[in-house]
Amino acid sequence: METFTFHNMGIAPKLIETLDGLKLVEPTPIQRQAIPAGIEGKDVVGIAQTGTGKTLAFSIPMIQRLADETKRGLVLVPTRELALQAEETIRKIGRSYGIRTAILIGGASMHRQHAMLDRNPHIVIATPGRLLDHLEQKSIRLDSVSILILDEADRMLDMGFWPQIRRIIDVVPKDRQTMLFSATLSREIMQLASGHMNLPVRIEVAPSGTTAERVTQEFFILRKDEKPRLLEKLLSDYRGTTIVFTRTKHGAKKLMRAVLRLGHTAAELHGNRSLSQRKEALEGFKTGRYRVLVATDIAARGIDVKGIDLVINYDMPTASEDYVHRIGRTARAGADGHAITFAEPQQRRELRDIERLIRKPIPVSQLPELPPARAQEHVERDERPRFIPRRPQGSRSFGNRSGRKGGGFSRGYRR
Repeated sequence: METFTFHNMGIAPKLIETLDGLKLVEPTPIQRQAIPAGIEGKDVVGIAQTGTGKTLAFSIPMIQRLADETKRGLVLVPTRELALQAEETIRKIGRSYGIRTAILIGGASMHRQHAMLDRNPHIVIATPGRLLDHLEQKSIRLDSVSILILDEADRMLDMGFWPQIRRIIDVVPKDRQTMLFSATLSREIMQLASGHMNLPVRIEVAPSGTTAERVTQEFFILRKDEKPRLLEKLLSDYRGTTIVFTRTKHGAKKLMRAVLRLGHTAAELHGNRSLSQRKEALEGFKTGRYRVLVATDIAARGIDVKGIDLVINYDMPTASEDYVHRIGRTARAGADGHAITFAEPQQRRELRDIERLIRKPIPVSQLPELPPARAQEHVERDERPRFIPRRPQGSRSFGNRSGRKGGGFSRGYRR
């Protein structure tokens, strides 16, 4: 069987040397097909399941082409985490060429971003909203962009980003190379994207919705009140690195505290955390300081952490496509992994939707014997301070419905 390497793909010797130094030898299927087309300057639509190396698939040709011209590359991503990750990869690969990068994301210092732009970066990695902020402030111009990358395009175009993307595309030169990558891509979004690309080469190494090859999956059907107890048992039975997905930011915060009370090291990752808090949580998870990361779908596409043994969908995802991205956090780069999803009885329809998307059945496992109900008390209890009404002085009832002064609520909290 023929072995593919980066050495016979038209990659410049200096980049090959960098890849060798990073011990990157054998390209993934999406890299094998997308890199040569990208180096040739072709527009590319690449579809591959998450965890297959799409960032390298666009970084290598972009860096090689920009080294030969005085143009700029622009990478658009949906989340801060994905922007940070893409910038780290681009910086490593482009180091030998002296590639300068700028990362424009919400929650970070505008002053620092202005300083990065003043250095005239070769490649800008940005979330759409923050890039538009800079365009409005006239701190960046896009007339020198020759390569445009849309990463996680289904999320970018299908989840409300399209108006922002269109405004950006309108100010990027039409004579450019566009490369679009995603794990899932609907026909409607493909038609939309193709209208802004020049005869794109479609590379589909796995049908849209295909899950990572080495991830095993199972579902549990259970009541809502049983979910904390099953989580407790699973975290006891599986000792490896685990990411737990919840649907809401408040749910993630509450569950992270519960996991801590169970004796595990844990961090939370969601939209209510500051950029520095999110970076600290992700770095601590990567280095093993935290065994469990409790996150919303903000982490479903934005993190690349090797060695995640288990993904637990504590809450079912809002969209079936997000299931593919969530469980793609495990079984990355040829490793094995396992994904467990909690579904309440009324969510069987969502389960069927996921099976239709991934085109295979998911086994429903029998619920094991759970820890005693008393163990649930400290998992479910919401420890937020309780805001309580205070009876107005001289009144026998709460409030003052007649509108007279003295009614209302106190600003105190019950301890």
